[in-house]
Amino acid sequence: MKLGLEGRHALVCASSRGLGRACAVSLAGEGVSLTLVARGRDALEETAAHIRRTSGVQVHAVVADITTAVGREAALAAHPAPDILVTNAGGPKPGHFRDWNRETWMAALDANMLAPIEMIRATIDGMARRRFGRIVNITSAAVKAPIDILGLSNGARSGLTGFVAGLARQYVAHNVTINNLLPGPFETDRLLETAHQWAKDQGRDPDEVLARRRAANPAGRFGLPHEFGDACAFLCSAQAGFITAQNLLLDGGSYPGTF
Repeated sequence: MKLGLEGRHALVCASSRGLGRACAVSLAGEGVSLTLVARGRDALEETAAHIRRTSGVQVHAVVADITTAVGREAALAAHPAPDILVTNAGGPKPGHFRDWNRETWMAALDANMLAPIEMIRATIDGMARRRFGRIVNITSAAVKAPIDILGLSNGARSGLTGFVAGLARQYVAHNVTINNLLPGPFETDRLLETAHQWAKDQGRDPDEVLARRRAANPAGRFGLPHEFGDACAFLCSAQAGFITAQNLLLDGGSYPGTF
């Protein structure tokens, strides 16, 4: 299936590694030019070079912290009118709620709720005027099934989900959609970090914890980043204009509910 995206431009946040990079790679494969944003220069430049080499699309690499106003301005200066926005930020570190103060909470909200909202605000009206826009927020399966040691993420990402549910319905008539991708266990650095925290709390070997998690998933494995990236590309496609305000869970069947 051709997704009808050739010639479009996407701004992909936190795209130097992990699931953000996977989304960028899949979009580039559909002929989408890119603005990649991340804080780490070396990983970002490597990702940009890889995508240029393998897809031939134009790629701008912007080293910036998207949680700050200066960082957001830098990202948008590279291409002020993207057709596609993929918001993403590394989740807060695992821990326990008694250890979190107001400063900790505000950092989580800035990264995983307020920064995506600011990026949406900066781009959505232009999308509406041009009669095409796709916004995809990378959130977490924890929005549907909270994870005890990820309370900061549970709270901040759920706030973003509620905000999007109200906003998306105001723009879909302009062919602008807003959806959320909820990753479960994917083979990323984030998963390894969480597994090490669980192992530490339980006094177990991290490799044992990872093996148990793989075995416990109905799929018998963790997700592969390219699977996630291709799901993102479809939500950005011309064919997905009737899909909005949705939360697509990619977890190998872990979530036990019907809805």
